[in-house]
Amino acid sequence: MKTKTILLATALTSAAFAAQAAEVTVMSWGGAYTKSQVEAYHKPFQEQMGITVNSVDSDNPATPIKAQVEAGNVTVDVADVEFSDAVRLCDEGLLMEIDHSMLPAAPDGTSAADDFIEGALQDCAVANIVWSTVFAYNTENNPTAPDSIDDFFNTADFPGKRGLRKSAKATLEMALMADGVPAADVYSILETEEGVDRAFAKLDTIKDDIVWWEAGAQPPQLLADGEVAMSTAYNGRIFNAAVAENQPLEVVWDGQILDFDLFVVPKGAPNVEEAMKFIAFSTDTQRLADQASWISYGPARKSSGALVGKFMDGETDMAPHMPTAEANLGNALVNNFEFWVDNDAELNERFNAWLAQ
Repeated sequence: MKTKTILLATALTSAAFAAQAAEVTVMSWGGAYTKSQVEAYHKPFQEQMGITVNSVDSDNPATPIKAQVEAGNVTVDVADVEFSDAVRLCDEGLLMEIDHSMLPAAPDGTSAADDFIEGALQDCAVANIVWSTVFAYNTENNPTAPDSIDDFFNTADFPGKRGLRKSAKATLEMALMADGVPAADVYSILETEEGVDRAFAKLDTIKDDIVWWEAGAQPPQLLADGEVAMSTAYNGRIFNAAVAENQPLEVVWDGQILDFDLFVVPKGAPNVEEAMKFIAFSTDTQRLADQASWISYGPARKSSGALVGKFMDGETDMAPHMPTAEANLGNALVNNFEFWVDNDAELNERFNAWLAQ
């Protein structure tokens, strides 16, 4: 009897420890974006599922998870990555495939496959947001308000430094749009050597005025501090600085580049079961709508749209601040992830060589 009691106690202790030890490590981009995920996903997931969420950040989560998988030392279970990175890492065999049938249906019974926006479900990824790269300015430092992507490159009429992400992606597309290329033609032009030359020639016109940024939190700070007159940025970061922090910043939607961010699970993740539960939970209709009340990124599910209301201040309507709002789509470009999967290495090599000149 004593032996049985000891064995039973040991079993119960082990079970309790296992339950207590359940966890998932989620890597994202930091700042206001991670905060929106913590509030909308992490906290309710922990509360309802009893699984601890460890939140870690990176300037670009695709980089460390690729390194971890290739080194055979994976510490991240879920990562939030850009569309082209999700496809590329999947093609390279670095991500686990995701069974979309595990994703919950919409409240009206519509299957997840039909409820997610087209392109939001990939073999190894599930989208959570639609976001955009825009440019913004400080209203106190610009006597004349810019209203087009042309103005970003016009330092004669709009003097001052320009903040740009230190990357070929989005930078080259914006340069071509500012040079008069219609959004619909950008990628066909950029596929040619002449088109690439044209983009870099446009960048040459402001090269001496560029302040480069790498982390999403930098552009709002550069603008608020007056270090730049205008800067490209992630639209949600500018919204947070303007509305939540009361900074005099304004978004210009002309020339915006729309993109998805998606959840992926690296191969070799230590907590795969918990990772899949986290993704299914965090991308249901209500959770995606909840995130949109913390930051101005559009939900990747159609059924979430009607549930998007006001910002957490209880006053600001979120809909007009979404990149997908009809008024903001006048001259918008949808990121061509296939183009960047095929050309990322080559164009960034050219970009880095141009930087060094």
